[in-house]
Amino acid sequence: MARSEVVVDLGALRHNVALLAGLAPSADTMAVVKADGYGHGAVQVARAALEAGATWLGSCSTEEALALRRAGIQAPILAWLDAPGEDLAAGLAADVDMAVSSLSDLRRIERAAEEADARPRLHLKIDTGLSRNGCQPRDWPALVEAAKKHEVVAIWSHLASADEIGDPSIDLQAKRFDEAYEVARAHGLDPKRHIANSAALLTRPDLHFDLVRPGIAIYGLNPVPTAHDLRPVMSFRSRVALTKRIPAGESVSYGMTWTAQTDTTLALVPAGYADGVPRALSGRMEVLLEGRRRPVVGRVCMDQVVVDCGDDEIAEGAEVVLFGDGRRGEPTATEWAELTGTIDYEIVCGMYRPRVRRIYT
Repeated sequence: MARSEVVVDLGALRHNVALLAGLAPSADTMAVVKADGYGHGAVQVARAALEAGATWLGSCSTEEALALRRAGIQAPILAWLDAPGEDLAAGLAADVDMAVSSLSDLRRIERAAEEADARPRLHLKIDTGLSRNGCQPRDWPALVEAAKKHEVVAIWSHLASADEIGDPSIDLQAKRFDEAYEVARAHGLDPKRHIANSAALLTRPDLHFDLVRPGIAIYGLNPVPTAHDLRPVMSFRSRVALTKRIPAGESVSYGMTWTAQTDTTLALVPAGYADGVPRALSGRMEVLLEGRRRPVVGRVCMDQVVVDCGDDEIAEGAEVVLFGDGRRGEPTATEWAELTGTIDYEIVCGMYRPRVRRIYT
């Protein structure tokens, strides 16, 4: 075992993808593998997801899509956010579908298509209220008219608050999406539709349409407050590098923010904020060590944390689970997120670190 490891359970991922695809039987399933598969490894995740029933893959950029193509993956891929100057021609030559949010987007893709001698496959994005990329409704008819000479595979959008069940913005965005679809139909198009992210897939079957786009849920992290049989895919573990006995009155780590009230045994774990342990967890986190949850005391350092083990004898080299799926009582990525005031997306995406080995089971 390395000093620190991220373990990715591809069996759990396959279970999640099959579950999610089964909830939308009339739609295709796009497994979103952007950001290196949310920190899990895009290529490995993509292959497992396709084996489990996904039919599409979603990437943020054309470069991410090309990495999948270079790995031999031939499934349909949508890339949806490229900056001006990126190599769209290579993506078009590799049969990557392109998102279009504006006329300027369309012109860049058209120039790239000429360069690559390729026919672009387009997904026109309507901004229904998130106000990120996507075409404003007032500009939508002109974009549809300009794009219809190409192959328009789909129109699509993204929901702002689908994880807040019953939020009125969801119905408002759905209404705007329907209006955009009717405009496309009036211009002679017959596109597929996709708007459902993980949360909408789980809670709004009326928005499944032709394609659903689960992201965080395929990694076993639940974006909604209702229970679903999702299995967390990532765990993070290290091992004890050193143990020592300190007397009452001695303090631990920078700033001496924690002082032993009695004689106690400390276990040094070589994983710190350079390895993905948020410094904001100082004085707030626990780990699973020798079958028990134990507190990390003192500040989280760049390279290490210190665990208070009381009077227990702890073996050097013993496994330390920093987070996992929770079935053994260990902390989870969601628990870390709640303690630090963020979302579990950020926790797992931040676990791709040079000193942390990533392995697959």
